[in-house]
Amino acid sequence: MTQTPSRNSYDVVIVGGAIMGSSVAWFLTEEAGFDGRILVVERDTSYQACSTAHTNSCIRQQFSDPLNVRISQFTAEFIKNLRERMGRDERVPNLSIQNYGYLYLADNEAFAETLRANRDVQVVTGAETRLLTPDEIAAEYPFYDLDGIVMGSINTKDEGYWDGGTLFEWFRRSARSRGVEYVANEVVAMTRSADGTRVDSVTLASGEVISCGTVVNATGPRAARTAAMAGLSIPVEPRKRFTWIFTAERPLDRELPLTIDPSGVHVRQDGPASYLAGSKGFTDPAVDPDDFSMDPNIWQEVVWPAIATRIPQFEAIRVVTEWAGHYAYNTLDQNAVLGPHPEVENFMFINGFSGHGLQQSPAMGRGLAEWITHGSYRSLDMTPFHYDRIARNAPMLEKAVI
Repeated sequence: MTQTPSRNSYDVVIVGGAIMGSSVAWFLTEEAGFDGRILVVERDTSYQACSTAHTNSCIRQQFSDPLNVRISQFTAEFIKNLRERMGRDERVPNLSIQNYGYLYLADNEAFAETLRANRDVQVVTGAETRLLTPDEIAAEYPFYDLDGIVMGSINTKDEGYWDGGTLFEWFRRSARSRGVEYVANEVVAMTRSADGTRVDSVTLASGEVISCGTVVNATGPRAARTAAMAGLSIPVEPRKRFTWIFTAERPLDRELPLTIDPSGVHVRQDGPASYLAGSKGFTDPAVDPDDFSMDPNIWQEVVWPAIATRIPQFEAIRVVTEWAGHYAYNTLDQNAVLGPHPEVENFMFINGFSGHGLQQSPAMGRGLAEWITHGSYRSLDMTPFHYDRIARNAPMLEKAVI
């Protein structure tokens, strides 16, 4: 991939080429009203250090906000029809969802009531969420120790694991084949217009100054740094999340749902004979976006005890691999920030997904492409995610945060 752009002016400059930036780029090529030139600037073209590469690649409809439910439903439809969406290109694989579902476990009546209220929203929006008593959980999944559990919530339609890496690859490959230009470079500065209402240009690490009609912040955990180049702020910071893949001496006799334990640890099926566990650390501070170090004490003191208590067959397990990744964590409300800045009108956010980014990338990329092209949304109304709620300190509360 070249380092130097072929032009000194583009209609859209997208800062960050992982799944969010590539989704926006691809959906712009789908918009009949858009015929501009697009530049994607990516600092790490190996993508080894991006959030996309460290995702656990799950999808769920069990949100408390109906818009978040609809976003996941669009993703499910999109990935199950990926080849058709990509112009029936025979090289595009057929994707599916491994529908083992998410199982939320409540150990108190207050959280059980939250699950009931969430389920009502989800069902009205078209999800197939079921509430389970402890006896019903035991009948379907007899391997759990349900001591202290008062209720569960599960949906096994379009909820579970899918191949997010393949979607990212084809967003990027297809966008490039349609004329989107990607460069291996880094945006290091932005220049605003004299009246401050627009970003006129971006400066690359290699020295080029590139004029832009619109600039898109798609830099994941680095979102605040990118916004600061334009003199803007956004409450998004890198938060570490840890993942372990393990095998069990006595594997379960059926697929393990993504189980959200009251301890905060989650565990799910990962392959035919392997499992995945995830957790945050002992504390949850902001970290450097280049910090991917592991802490073995988290596994020994928190994760393994939690999953062995909940699933006694996991008393004897062996870790196969492990890694740390980053949530682009929105400290206001753990929901996305999408769309234009209210004062710097051509600066676009697609940030702050707080762990939901991969599963929301198709709808978010489509929505932002619509806004850039038309100045409005033509499919889902994404205005609740706009930046003005940040300025008003008005959280968009989501009760089903993991």
